[in-house]
Amino acid sequence: MNAAHESYYNLAERIEDAYTEIDSKTCTDLRNNDSKYKQLWDEAVRLKTVFPIIVAVTEDEGKISLSVEEHTALVNYLSIKHDMENIERKQIYFRGHMDNYAYLKKIGAI
Repeated sequence: MNAAHESYYNLAERIEDAYTEIDSKTCTDLRNNDSKYKQLWDEAVRLKTVFPIIVAVTEDEGKISLSVEEHTALVNYLSIKHDMENIERKQIYFRGHMDNYAYLKKIGAI
């Protein structure tokens, strides 16, 4: 394996190792700086507090029965989580481009 190829894989491994932290920081940054994401976050937390069955459905095991109101809240919660994940993916996508640009500039490629 040549040095450039080896360097690429070392960088890829470092990024993979740091991904969980990057993902967590991205979500924290979004909660602190993106009003739409913060609104969705707050509503998801509220729904989980008002309807603890949501936690049982999303995190526990076993048979569960839902009332009509709980089912509506769960559907709403899942929709909110989907919207949040879309915002997170977009942010991570752009972060990757910014990090790539900074890296290429640092190594003199641009």
